[in-house]
Amino acid sequence: MVCSAGLMFAYNSKTDIPHFGIFLSALALFHFLEYIATALFNPDKLTLDSYLINHSPHYHAAHAAALIEFLVEYYFFPNWKGFGWINYLGFILVIVGQGCRTVAMFSARHNFSHHIMDHKESDHVLVQHGIYSVMRHPSYFGFYWWAVGVQFLLLNPICLCLFIYWLQRFFSERIAYEEYTLLRFFGQEWVRYKDKTPTLMPFIQ
Repeated sequence: MVCSAGLMFAYNSKTDIPHFGIFLSALALFHFLEYIATALFNPDKLTLDSYLINHSPHYHAAHAAALIEFLVEYYFFPNWKGFGWINYLGFILVIVGQGCRTVAMFSARHNFSHHIMDHKESDHVLVQHGIYSVMRHPSYFGFYWWAVGVQFLLLNPICLCLFIYWLQRFFSERIAYEEYTLLRFFGQEWVRYKDKTPTLMPFIQ
């Protein structure tokens, strides 16, 4: 419903900020696809939290800050929020990011989890095919560029800088810990995979 409303706002009205509607649609679609992937491949773990809406207070604060910046700047400086090539760049990044994350979830299937696992399940395998043969953490890569793309789409210069800083810090720490657990799970198989497969994320080896 939110996705459809966002699209209607963007394309069927005379608004001068269609990118706001696109943002609402992209946000709704992101959470919907998180739920669908869990429903398809990890139905025993399916809950309302699978939508990732209640991801964390930091996640809520980040989106609230983005929304507030957009509305405040639009109110005081509406000319700043005109639709142009920067919005198209943001839209492309959102599509690429969402595409990579969704492909990653569908490629990993039951091996994908929203939480880092501390214990190896009996059917847990190291996924190395498809998009995982190109980059080590495609779901993180996807969310990173989706989130950055949203700030370009909304023309939020302050939140763009804050998001890049926060995402860099968050994923650096999360990837380091996750790769520690993967080393425990898969040993030399993980070492060989890591050596030949980059993350393709800025400043994260």
